[in-house]
Amino acid sequence: MALQHVKPGEVIHLEASAAEGGATRTAALVKTDRFEAIHLVVPAGSTIPPHHVSGYLTLHCLEGRVTLGPSDIELGAGDWVYLERGDHHSVQCVEDARLLLTILFDTPPAR
Repeated sequence: MALQHVKPGEVIHLEASAAEGGATRTAALVKTDRFEAIHLVVPAGSTIPPHHVSGYLTLHCLEGRVTLGPSDIELGAGDWVYLERGDHHSVQCVEDARLLLTILFDTPPAR
């Protein structure tokens, strides 16, 4: 089955926690040649290994707590961070977390 992305103008609610009936798994919300948005649901104790993306990245912590490496940037609920294109980073989840990841591309990514 094909993944359903959010349509332009469609409203979704990201604030509800899993306990309140919100998302319980990661979902790609939007993916275009210039823009990508992903709702990440990350369990406590898990790690997203070091990597980089070809676009500018923002990460908004909606719930929980994570640490971004290698600089040990701590994000809690309501915190937001911007990373330059190509910055290497990892994510260590300290508490069950929900994150909104946004990537902006200067040029369309290679396919």
